[in-house]
Amino acid sequence: MPPASTIMPPFHLAFPVADLAATERFYVDLLGCRIGRQAEKWIDFDFFGHQISAHLRPEETGLAKRNEVDGDQVPVRHFGAILDWDKWQDLADRLQKAETQFIIEPHIRFKGQVGEQATMFLLDPSGNALEFKSFKDMSQIFAT
Repeated sequence: MPPASTIMPPFHLAFPVADLAATERFYVDLLGCRIGRQAEKWIDFDFFGHQISAHLRPEETGLAKRNEVDGDQVPVRHFGAILDWDKWQDLADRLQKAETQFIIEPHIRFKGQVGEQATMFLLDPSGNALEFKSFKDMSQIFAT
């Protein structure tokens, strides 16, 4: 496996949504994603340099079960992005100003330990859990 500092190609993730218009507003207007290709039942987004595809499948949406991680109840099924420290803070500030309802408020996890990180969790309009995190020291991403 290449070291964490190696530039990696973008990943692709497809996920179900209940409402494409609400999904578009959330990912574009709130998170700042660009729209890529789209059709009647799906939209591709540029999600911080990665390609995610929202597919209209309301029957497949819903909340994931949660596990405890460092005192927080983290949704087991979630996706997100690891951002530079300043970009993470800018996003946290923007989301707080927009009065976003977090399922886990922006904070520092594993404070003073290996893998210390900034993290926050929120839900998209279909109940998909998203985590945004950052490390002051990116070499800590895979630290044990």
